Amino acid sequence: MPAPRTAYDAVLHAARDVTKLGCALDAEMLGTALLGSVYSVAEEDRAGAVRDFVGRFLTATAKPDSTAAATIREVFAALVPDADGAALITHDAKTPAWATQLGRVRPTGCWAYGDVYGDQTSYLVTFAYEDSTDGGPEHAVVALVDHNIGITKDVFVAIGAGTLLSQVRQICADDELTWFRSEDPGRLRDEVGRHLRVTDELGDLPADGSLATDRALAAARIALLPADVTPPLTEPAGPSGGDLLRDFLTSAEASRFELPAGPATSPDTASMDFCLSLVLDHADSLPDGDPLRWSPAVAGLFLLDWVHRRAVLDLDDAAMMPRVVRAWSSYSARRRALPAAAVEEIETAMEELIPEFARLYTTGERRSPATAAVAQLISEGVDPNDSAAIDAWLEANRDE
Repeated sequence: MPAPRTAYDAVLHAARDVTKLGCALDAEMLGTALLGSVYSVAEEDRAGAVRDFVGRFLTATAKPDSTAAATIREVFAALVPDADGAALITHDAKTPAWATQLGRVRPTGCWAYGDVYGDQTSYLVTFAYEDSTDGGPEHAVVALVDHNIGITKDVFVAIGAGTLLSQVRQICADDELTWFRSEDPGRLRDEVGRHLRVTDELGDLPADGSLATDRALAAARIALLPADVTPPLTEPAGPSGGDLLRDFLTSAEASRFELPAGPATSPDTASMDFCLSLVLDHADSLPDGDPLRWSPAVAGLFLLDWVHRRAVLDLDDAAMMPRVVRAWSSYSARRRALPAAAVEEIETAMEELIPEFARLYTTGERRSPATAAVAQLISEGVDPNDSAAIDAWLEANRDE
């Protein structure tokens, strides 16, 4: 058989047996997998690339020469209803009876679950077809949002919604480091959607999971949820900014780890202030900007990567950092009322992370070129804030 001449020919060839499928859900799973190939190879605006592809496909196949071609057109129009020409696609009497059920689902429940640290939240929505015989079984869409990198890291569609929901409930009930709750449909739609838009712009997609293959179907299902958030999610107010620092410095944790309480001009106090400013700056660099969201994962990002790339620490700062982060770990855990198991896990992580932080500080292997250059200036007695001194140093080292 000759190779397909165009991408549209390739799709039609891959979908040649679509009419043999038993229900609408099977066809939608095939369709989303085919569109996943377009999504995965796009270099930017991946969702837009899929939408454009479907629009062009519908134009190129405007006169389908087979029942399979007519059927996959209906499938694509249901999966990407905002593509050009999708709204004009109607049911062809030659296509399988189940094609009338494409996209004809209703949400039957919304839930959220995640870790107590707030690193990741998974959102789970169950859906049922109007006609389960032609449509297919109740199924679930699950989307994993990673709050440390600010993306929807994975989505997948699972058949057997009831079984999956029961398993998730049980896992969360058995693990005190996780939580589970019913979720507002509007909030779920907003959280998954806005993080998914960031994912769509990534140059490289997360390697594991079903993000590409299930994305079209998952997004079509999530879009059926109401856009309004009712009621709004309210969080208890607490200290922030300068008030947060003052609360921390007068806390039992600051005292337990013997953080300096002397005048601001003392070297130890200056190093502590600098280290604390780095902790807060790192929190600002994360998507949610919450300095109290401190976990083994966040501590690892800070101690093993961010601080080496973004800051130049002298020996006093490097010696002070372990005391500061240990105190901050304990303080943030208390403020967020984390369970004992989480507190223990954070403390264990700190015992592993701090020696590695010290090693990386010594080797300088994680420093960015900019921080390495500043560190060299300081080591040679050049004030990095003195432009004249820097010019003199550059002139003296021009030929090296």
